Amino acid sequence: MKLKSILINIVLFAVVVFLAIKVIQSIQAPIDFGNEKSMRETQVVQRLKDIRDIEVQYKQAHSKYCSNFDTLIDFCSKYEIPIVMMVPDPEDTTFTKTINDTLGYVKVLDSLFGKREHFNINELGVVPFSDPATKFEIHDSIIKRGGISVPVFEVKTPYEVYLAKPGKKFTEKEWETRVNNIKAEMEQIDKYAGLKVGSLEEASTDGNWEKL
Repeated sequence: MKLKSILINIVLFAVVVFLAIKVIQSIQAPIDFGNEKSMRETQVVQRLKDIRDIEVQYKQAHSKYCSNFDTLIDFCSKYEIPIVMMVPDPEDTTFTKTINDTLGYVKVLDSLFGKREHFNINELGVVPFSDPATKFEIHDSIIKRGGISVPVFEVKTPYEVYLAKPGKKFTEKEWETRVNNIKAEMEQIDKYAGLKVGSLEEASTDGNWEKL
């Protein structure tokens, strides 16, 4: 009887430990998923900001946006913008007027990313963490606002692309379930299930992460 009692206690202890582990896992899993998602989105957002910066420069040079990454990369690598300094107008006796003095020219690549270590312009269109490597969706268009033609652009990628590969602490099924859940949550409130910058419906260069 004593041995039987000991065995029962061992079994009960094992069950309690097992249930405790499951409770801890149920609490920790959403935290782990959120941390992994945030880490990946930080890099995806940075890539979208880089694309936006180049698009703005491209529009200043060509009065329109661009929907081709090869063209944007070529523009960024070769196009030069002036380095301008405002100086007092020597003919102005009131000392209130200034003129623009062009000091020289610098490539867009150096102007925007010259101080970024390990920056690779050739990866501009690739979504970080995509597996297999996948490019952002990119579009440009012209919309009418008050009878005026306004250039617009949009660059985006859905959750399924940068969250395609499971985090280390998840099985494929667990990971897929959580990705599908956050996708459904966004779709229920009519929001894009992923990250994007710009819009084809309004004159905006905002990222949707800036509106959350």
